[in-house]
Amino acid sequence: MRRAHAAAAKQFRVSASGPEVWGWQGRTLGRRAGDCWLRIVSAEVGKAGGRLWEGTATADTHVPRSVPRPRLRGVLDWVSRDVAYRAELTEYVSAPPVTSGTPVLDQDVALPDSWWAELRSALATLATVPTGRESVRQNWVDRNFRRFLGIDPVRIRQTTTGHADLHWANLTGAPLILLDWENWGRLPVGYDLGLLHAYSLAAPATAARIRREFGHVLDTDAGRAGELIALGQLLQACSRGVHPHLAPLVARQAEHLTGVPVPTP
Repeated sequence: MRRAHAAAAKQFRVSASGPEVWGWQGRTLGRRAGDCWLRIVSAEVGKAGGRLWEGTATADTHVPRSVPRPRLRGVLDWVSRDVAYRAELTEYVSAPPVTSGTPVLDQDVALPDSWWAELRSALATLATVPTGRESVRQNWVDRNFRRFLGIDPVRIRQTTTGHADLHWANLTGAPLILLDWENWGRLPVGYDLGLLHAYSLAAPATAARIRREFGHVLDTDAGRAGELIALGQLLQACSRGVHPHLAPLVARQAEHLTGVPVPTP
């Protein structure tokens, strides 16, 4: 990955510097490159392409600029020794994310009213974007709801276009910028907000602020279903050892919504 990153920097005629930022299971590697950010994605040749591979590029062309995010400046694709690579050069965002190294908010954060207004506006605009990209599927719900939530699967009846990975490491403080667009697409109403709320459960004042700002979505039947799907996916991640301190809070929130204790491992 380091050699691939250096090769992409040479092709883009930029000089990478600063700390390395590795993604899930070493699948991505990003570094600052002057006034840009250079990120490499890798996959086996037969598994390259598709929704996650193309997310950053399709967001750049399909999502309105009024949704604040880094601009894409260039893309390179190549294959080396049966490994496919994609290099994405985007503008560098100097504003730090609310959290670094974790999506979980462990303590309350003071964000101005204008930040919350910007988030409401960004998500409302994103919701209007037509796309065939599907970020959350009914078959996941059908396979996993009983195992992780202890209830019958819900039906996804209302969808919207969303970010699909809305957490605090993908949101900057004021001014607001939404980062990491590889997974954006159609998803259940309430999913994005339910996910952000779940990642905020260890910060009760911020979690309460989310429910105040977005109660018009989360407090509907459709929003509740979307939130349950987000909670179920987080419980699946927690079962694999991710965010162990968050797991009991997510389980408690799920039980609050369903009235049914989540199954024990």
